[in-house]
Amino acid sequence: MNSQQLIVFREVMKTGSVSQAARNLHRTQPAVSASIRTLEVDLGLPLFLREGRRMVPVPEAHYLMQEATEILARLQTARQNLSNMRDRTKGSLRIVAMPGPSSTLLPVFVSRFIDSNEDIAVTLATRSSPQVRSLIAAQSFDIGFSDISGAPEAKDDYNSEAIECLSVCALPAGHPLADRETVDAKDLSGVPMGALQPEHSTFKETQRAFRQAGANFNLRIEAQYFLPLFHFVEKGQICAVVDVLSAASYIQTQSNPPPVVFRPFRPEVPFSYAVLTPHERPLSQLTAEFYRLWCDWVRQTILRFPEPVPMPKRSRSQS
Repeated sequence: MNSQQLIVFREVMKTGSVSQAARNLHRTQPAVSASIRTLEVDLGLPLFLREGRRMVPVPEAHYLMQEATEILARLQTARQNLSNMRDRTKGSLRIVAMPGPSSTLLPVFVSRFIDSNEDIAVTLATRSSPQVRSLIAAQSFDIGFSDISGAPEAKDDYNSEAIECLSVCALPAGHPLADRETVDAKDLSGVPMGALQPEHSTFKETQRAFRQAGANFNLRIEAQYFLPLFHFVEKGQICAVVDVLSAASYIQTQSNPPPVVFRPFRPEVPFSYAVLTPHERPLSQLTAEFYRLWCDWVRQTILRFPEPVPMPKRSRSQS
């Protein structure tokens, strides 16, 4: 018994006539009759009594009609859902990201991505970078975004695409160095600074940059994430060397001009992001498109910072 047999059977039941069923289905009458006979053979029981040109259904046919209607409806729903998934207008996205991007940039990006697609469901979770890696390794989310600070190689646990950038210096808008095109570590010798916790690679790289410049790294405020440091920068209490996306997140939430400005920092302090996907589970069409657009947008944001990069909106041709 297959779906085509059920379609023919349902039409014969609805019309009570092989000839009318054949016309409705744009098939020949012998083809419809043969389909009904094959179905009866497959089931091992008659479904109709033949009375001249009339097809009189037996009780078992009425039962099969109810089942066939539900089965065909489910098949149609499945076809439509799969078509929507193919066209990326239906499905789900489970995203876990580190605090900086997940506070502002990622929600705005996701909102733009799902705009006009009400059948896309989204889970957006915020975790530390080590937790992001663990959750992706456990196949708990479709896509993750973290930094790569001290991350061990885990190629068997998740797929990782690295996106590199150079950190920038956050200064109060009225700071004497705010007019400089580039800020050097020696310019900040002894100046109160904010930084991430000592185990983070950015802390170590910033310390290295100050040592390389022969400058005194005067740590005043230590935080787990960059975003809280901007409050202290606004108040003129510290300067800080931060990643580009944290700076972009801050700028997006501020009036123009913002009370904190960002300048290239020398010696260079590298920062690496990672876009993570589960190793054992292929990406859905929807997740693959999100992955591609997010990676492209992050790279463009890094390349053009501090100039804002518009969030992409999926065109109808994409969806």
